[in-house]
Amino acid sequence: MTTAPTPSGTEPRTFWVLYEDGSAGRISADAAEDEPPTLAKAGRVVTEEEYDAYVTALAAQRDEHLAEVRDQEQARAREDYDALRVAGVPEATARRMSGYVEQAEES
Repeated sequence: MTTAPTPSGTEPRTFWVLYEDGSAGRISADAAEDEPPTLAKAGRVVTEEEYDAYVTALAAQRDEHLAEVRDQEQARAREDYDALRVAGVPEATARRMSGYVEQAEES
């Protein structure tokens, strides 16, 4: 897809930005070769490589956090399941009520 000509006659350039709030963005702006765009919030323009490294690290942190949350949910479900079994609830019913699903051991 082609872009419409800009009033200055230059093609829009892509800039990679890391913001002070921890977010990251990629923007396209009509800017001179040595002039970064004005940002809407506090941040800094970085190289594409620095942006990619940051986004990759952010994704790894997210994945680690989600794994921790899943482990905590599984532990809570197991505690609920065990309590239901001790109270005499049949196994299949205790599994449905607690949401507990036995996971295969990782080797």
